[in-house]
Amino acid sequence: MRWTSMLAIYFLIWAFSVFLVLPWGVRTTREAGGEAVPGQAESAPHEFALGRIAVRVTIVATVIFALFYANYVFGWITTDMLDVWDVVNAE
Repeated sequence: MRWTSMLAIYFLIWAFSVFLVLPWGVRTTREAGGEAVPGQAESAPHEFALGRIAVRVTIVATVIFALFYANYVFGWITTDMLDVWDVVNAE
């Protein structure tokens, strides 16, 4: 696999991981004991720590990419294993 393909796949996994990581540890203003700003949604986070989220996303994306690459190298799950149409046609 080319390094550019690896970089593109890592970026896609990283972008997907953002949505996995965003809800982790979110505390609303009410849960944090703060005072809500007029017009603020009750579900809005009390504070948004972009750096902490970026580190968490990078860790999760790296683990997922490592599993993806190990599967690519060792062939644990192949496309033949996922071919459900071949199973249907064989019956």
